[in-house]
Amino acid sequence: MIRTVTLNDAQAIADIYNEYIVHTCITFETAPVSPAEMADRIRTISSTYPYFVYEADGEMLGYCYAHGWKEKQAYRQTAETTVYVKKGHTGKGIGQALMQQLIDASQKAGLHVLIACITYPNEASVRLHEKLGFKQVSRFNEVGRKFGQWLDIYDFQLVLSE
Repeated sequence: MIRTVTLNDAQAIADIYNEYIVHTCITFETAPVSPAEMADRIRTISSTYPYFVYEADGEMLGYCYAHGWKEKQAYRQTAETTVYVKKGHTGKGIGQALMQQLIDASQKAGLHVLIACITYPNEASVRLHEKLGFKQVSRFNEVGRKFGQWLDIYDFQLVLSE
């Protein structure tokens, strides 16, 4: 079941996200996020942008949201996307279902473009976004450093309306 996030989801979202922070280069954050900090992020983001969670049998298995891409006012109809699926539950269509809900809600909210910033390599995320119609528009080399290695990022773009 996909539903809108609540502040009560902060612990479960922090648990999912912290697994990626501690064990992968998929996120450039390097320190785990507390449930209180995650609640603050949820409060801020969900007040302006769509934010969804995926639950099955009372367990949160993933989440996604849109958030501001750049601060200047002219970018107000462009948003960056974020999607994470709990370890052990990837490859089951959860990310795709969440992202499709996010795309639909973003379009209804009047957003024009969604941007996905994907760390290289992350072929699963690349395939997911391409399946949803995102197109690669840039690659930035060695812009992040984590676990002693330089990391590249790809930007993928989806134009929602003409």
